[in-house]
Amino acid sequence: MRKDIVFDPVEGVSVAVVPDEVAGGSTESALGWQVYLLNHNDFALQNVIVSSNGYGTSPEGEAIRTSTLRHVMLEVEPRAAVVIEPIDPALFHLNNQYWVSYYVGDKILDKKFIFVPDAITTDNLTPIALLQRPGVLHS
Repeated sequence: MRKDIVFDPVEGVSVAVVPDEVAGGSTESALGWQVYLLNHNDFALQNVIVSSNGYGTSPEGEAIRTSTLRHVMLEVEPRAAVVIEPIDPALFHLNNQYWVSYYVGDKILDKKFIFVPDAITTDNLTPIALLQRPGVLHS
C-alpha cells in the first residue's frame, strides 16, 4: 500500500540552466544555454534517469507541449555536474520540467524540478560554485 512506502526527501541534488557563450552569440536570445544536473553530495548517484519536457500556453491561449526527452547516466560522481541537454531560449516562456530519478544504495529517489515561465533569464543568474560560473539554479 502507498502508506507503507517511505518517500525519503531528495537533498543535495539540483538542476541548473547555464548560459554557454561557446554555443551562441552575445545577446540573450542568441546565447546558447545548457541544462546541468548537480550532485552536491559526498556520494555518487547511480542509474540516473532525467525526463525533460516543456508545457504551457501560447499567447493565443493554445496549449503547448514539447516532446519528452529521456536521458540516462549510469553514475554521477560526488560533487560533480553533468550536462543533461542544451535548451533553446524559445522555450523559456514555458514551464520546463526535469524529473530526476536515481538510486543511492538500494533506495530510489526522485524529484521534479520545474522552471516556471520566464524564470530563465540573465537577470536571474546566480553564482554556482560547483560549475564555477553563473546560472539559474533550482534546488
